[in-house]
Amino acid sequence: MPELTYLNWPFFEPHHRDLARDFRAWADREIAPMADREPRDESGLDALARELVKRLAAGGWLQYSVPAPWGGKHETLDVRALCLMRETLAQYSGMSDFSFVMQGLGSGPISLFGSEDLRRRYLPGVADGSRIAAFALSEPESGSDVAAMATEARRDGDHYVIDGEKTLISNGGIADQYVVFARTGEAPGAKGLSALVVEADAPGFSVTERFDVIAPHPLGRLKFDGCRVPASNLLGNPGDGFKIAMSSLDVFRSTVGAAALGFARRAHDEALAQAKKRISFGKPLADYQLIQAKLADMALKIDAAALLVYRSAWTKDTQGGRVTREAAMAKLYATESAQEVVDEAVQIFGGMGVVDGVTVERLYREVRALRIYEGTSEIQKLIIAGQALADSE
Repeated sequence: MPELTYLNWPFFEPHHRDLARDFRAWADREIAPMADREPRDESGLDALARELVKRLAAGGWLQYSVPAPWGGKHETLDVRALCLMRETLAQYSGMSDFSFVMQGLGSGPISLFGSEDLRRRYLPGVADGSRIAAFALSEPESGSDVAAMATEARRDGDHYVIDGEKTLISNGGIADQYVVFARTGEAPGAKGLSALVVEADAPGFSVTERFDVIAPHPLGRLKFDGCRVPASNLLGNPGDGFKIAMSSLDVFRSTVGAAALGFARRAHDEALAQAKKRISFGKPLADYQLIQAKLADMALKIDAAALLVYRSAWTKDTQGGRVTREAAMAKLYATESAQEVVDEAVQIFGGMGVVDGVTVERLYREVRALRIYEGTSEIQKLIIAGQALADSE
């Protein structure tokens, strides 16, 4: 039985506690039986991603990805709910967590900055699973350094014409719509970026490469070769792109910490069971103080991560505004500590911990990317330090 006492913390309202229990019961039925599916071929991977989106939609859970006026559950995105759901899904399957969050992150800029027409055209399909969303920010020479973005969008009458390339884009190749960030030149650096919604069948758009990664999920390279997009697909105003990207990450960065928390909880559960079951030198591993120390450190890191994650989510939900510092702390600590927890679980399993198909081996591969995407650990430290220096003045 998973440890659920944290649901009694004051960060949550009754509907969050109900959600956590109902969602876990659904995941036991719908996600657990397919948790071990990890196709390595492109067609199998794409089919699994689409199936997971359909299951999540059928359960009504994708309604948490968009606001209520356009098919969502709440008037605004409920970050605590998103975190609870990502934490739960990560305990079962990294692919299910990926499929869920990309519907929210891929459509988040539309929810936050889209016109009424764009919201009406794109968000209901995200909520009912008929449209798969993607967030296209990273480029070959522009990852953490967003201001170095080279993809350009120039105005041409009633259209924008986009030229450039995006890489390592989640849902690349299966998405129906992409929020694409490009340089429109209103000002130098980050102030000259804009965001547009690009449909997968837009002329001049193509997916030129798919990537194989240690924890398989749909990931692609996008090319824009004179790609024409209606000017009405612009989000916000020209030059708002950096603000749109950061505001979207401000919502979803805390949920990355929640996914890491889910991986860590599952690794701890696996380690506890193994420590009690495995006999070494005539007694269970759990009887050895060195193993007990590992298990204690793992539990401590999990609770500390949970406090930071749900502090950040609560702050966003109840105080509004930007929570850049809180979200950076939550993502940084939760992802780094989850990596350590999973590594210790592998250590407790010994040689079996690195055998393909063993749960902790899968967790070891799944947790690694979280310290990179949506801002590396190094970038989170710079954000936290910058805020601390500003506050000291």
